[in-house]
Amino acid sequence: MDWLIVLFKNFSVAHAVLMLSLVVSLGLALGNIRLLGINIGVGGVLFAGIALGHFHLTINEEILEFVREFGLILFVYAIGLQVGPGFFSSLRRQGLTLNLLGAAIVLGGTLIAVLIALFAKVDWPVAIGLLSGAVTNTPSLGAAQQALKDLATAAPDAASMVGLAYAMAYPFGIFGIIVTMLLIRLLFRINPQKEAEEFERLQQGNVAPILTLNYEITNPNLDGITIERLEELNNNSIVVTRLYHEGKQELAMRDSRVRLGDIVHAVGTESRLESFRVIVGKASELELPAMPSCICFRRVVVTQKAIVGKDLGKLDLEEKFGVIITRVIRSGVEFSPRQGMKLHFGDRLMVVGVEQALDRVARVVGDEVRELDKPHIVPIFVGIALGVIVGSWPVLLPHMPAPVKLGLAGGPLLVAIAMGRIGKIGPLLNYMPTPANKLLAEFGIALFLACVGLRSGERFFEILLGGNGLNWMCLAALITVIPLLVVGFVARGFLKLNYVSLCGLLSGSMTDPPALAYATQLIKSDAPSIAYATVYPLTMLLRVVIAQVVILIALG
Repeated sequence: MDWLIVLFKNFSVAHAVLMLSLVVSLGLALGNIRLLGINIGVGGVLFAGIALGHFHLTINEEILEFVREFGLILFVYAIGLQVGPGFFSSLRRQGLTLNLLGAAIVLGGTLIAVLIALFAKVDWPVAIGLLSGAVTNTPSLGAAQQALKDLATAAPDAASMVGLAYAMAYPFGIFGIIVTMLLIRLLFRINPQKEAEEFERLQQGNVAPILTLNYEITNPNLDGITIERLEELNNNSIVVTRLYHEGKQELAMRDSRVRLGDIVHAVGTESRLESFRVIVGKASELELPAMPSCICFRRVVVTQKAIVGKDLGKLDLEEKFGVIITRVIRSGVEFSPRQGMKLHFGDRLMVVGVEQALDRVARVVGDEVRELDKPHIVPIFVGIALGVIVGSWPVLLPHMPAPVKLGLAGGPLLVAIAMGRIGKIGPLLNYMPTPANKLLAEFGIALFLACVGLRSGERFFEILLGGNGLNWMCLAALITVIPLLVVGFVARGFLKLNYVSLCGLLSGSMTDPPALAYATQLIKSDAPSIAYATVYPLTMLLRVVIAQVVILIALG
């Protein structure tokens, strides 16, 4: 058994891997324990690391530093890829309002942290650590520690004090958001299920479903015109896929001509189809897709790299193969094909035509469903490399004593958002399956929190029991609750924000997945995740940058 004792005591690579594995395993088991229906999830890794660090079961300092930073990079990069495709579209009408409210929560918490440092006799590194922990924002912790490391005037133990304060503030950071949600619910007498139903009605009103109907041509002015001209009369807002003429069904190509008494099968939204009915004549009882014919439809998935990012209209699939594309399904939402629509990897096209033509279209677009399960590794490391370069780029701001850097948290996050939005750069396809993305994020954050806990564990209980730990916890609670309550009351009382969106806003502004999980459980719907994803990118970037700015101004 001597070899096992040596393994636990010798600061080798094997020892580091063993200790990190133990911390993560114990921490995730701890995080799955429910208290009042709530668990802290991956946050348990932080406290497992603190416990082992307290008993001096730590790892080599250089290895600890590398694993901590690399874990943070993996986490923020995965988050950036996840939110990138919808980042700019989230800044629409309500998205702008939600982001302004989220920014107000960030700035409010920062103001309270600054006041705590100025008037409560708390060191600046501790105040920033309390700010990061009170809002459960791990990347801002990493950014603050990186800024302190680069600052010559910072105390040698400043970075570790940030981690200690973060650990003190973290528990109530999670529960404080949930308490705020419950207080707003009680004070405004909100029925979560009723709010969820109202939210669902609003969402359905914003995205009209795609329908199919059959119409008889009774307008004599349309006798002899082409299908292309028929669609143009309705501003190309519907697609005609089938034509029934003299007892025979055929594919409605652009140059096909309609006659009085013909039946056409059209695809579009309810309002567009009603406009089309007014133009062509009347609805028909015949169901063309149900009638025997050689025409069939198929759903094909875009997996061919060569056509990703290409204009669907310019590919001219209909002319080349004699088919009709009726719908494009992206992220579960159906769209009518339109001019200028760019294809994304994983788009599903609803195609109508004869069997042989559909086979040819499938070969062109790829239609290899297995490709959706494959992560593309090269773009990940290219993106991380670019992120490190961007994060290390010093930016001189007016009246700042030192340049501001996005750091190893902000740089990879910004690059990942951009790459996720662009989708494809040359031969590099920025696509990652959702399970792989979640694995990368969870793996990265677990490594980061394990290292933070191991580094903080040696002094955690000393400060908690014999120092300022309890005082820090109370101050952190102010940072958590006050901005959430103020913005929550304004959003609900004056802006009449739906409670579903409000819960997503509060969780996203604090970048807190456990709070989001509680909100979805409370409302019995995944709807809060929409607002969460809307405010998450902006608030994440703000927290990363603000942590550095405060450090540089206060200690520079």
